[in-house]
Amino acid sequence: MSILNTSEIEISIFYLVGIPGMETTHIWLSIPICFMYIAAILGNCTILFFVKTEPSLHEPMYYFLSMLALSDLGLSFSSLPTMLRVFLFNIPGISPDACIAQEFFIHGFLAMESSILLIMSFDCFIAICNPLRYTSILTSARVLQIGIVFGLKNVVLILPFPFTLKHLRYCEKNLLSHSYCLHQDVMKLACSDNKVNVIYGLFVALTGILDLTFIFVSYVLILKAVLSIASQKERLKVLNTCVSHICAVLIFYVPIISLAVIYRFAKHSSPLIRILMADVFLLVPPLMNPIVYCVKSQQIRNLVLGKLCSKQS
Repeated sequence: MSILNTSEIEISIFYLVGIPGMETTHIWLSIPICFMYIAAILGNCTILFFVKTEPSLHEPMYYFLSMLALSDLGLSFSSLPTMLRVFLFNIPGISPDACIAQEFFIHGFLAMESSILLIMSFDCFIAICNPLRYTSILTSARVLQIGIVFGLKNVVLILPFPFTLKHLRYCEKNLLSHSYCLHQDVMKLACSDNKVNVIYGLFVALTGILDLTFIFVSYVLILKAVLSIASQKERLKVLNTCVSHICAVLIFYVPIISLAVIYRFAKHSSPLIRILMADVFLLVPPLMNPIVYCVKSQQIRNLVLGKLCSKQS
């Protein structure tokens, strides 16, 4: 690693980090990590399978759920190669081009997940506040258009990242902070001016905050509509339709916000906490979203249980 520790030579390889101080246990840590990836991939593929094959799930809510499953799969496959390299095979080296490509896909799917959670909050809002016009507002064609528009928006939003990082010079430092590549992590290694990356990275972060703000506003309006219902039983029944989405929002945003707070207000905290929190925000949403929706959605739960029972018989 030290042979590139000079400002005269440009970095030709970056080094990823597992969990500092626990290098000897990386091979054992790779076992639960592999299980988490397998469970996440199987869970999201299960949702996609049922949404595609079951006519009863051909509704806007489940189309949006399939988009969430696709973004979760993309997020899992984006981080999987380097996580396995570091923990299972103990190969921490990665070329700058491969690292920049990985950070593009990771940030792209993270942005897509944030957008889909926003879309799903609007879906809940329309279903509760304007149920009579729900099917006329969210037609299959319109759902597809919404998915394409937000997908293109996120590609355009994240596309400058690899180009701005590619134009930087990397020397002196080549050690990353995680077992995968992130934009803010890579740009810190640059020995040339990276103001453009800092400013644009802040802009992208603000779009994520904007998504969260609109989700919050949606739920304020939903809560206002629910409180106008006279029957407490009906209130709970209506709110129960949004529980899965609320859980998905918390699973996605709580680790990100916690990590941001740690970096901002606990700069001298243990690097181990930051690394674990960063791994949580990348590994947990793809794993937990299928579980939450399978548990809370009676239709999906019944279909899964029906398939399992039919195989056993």
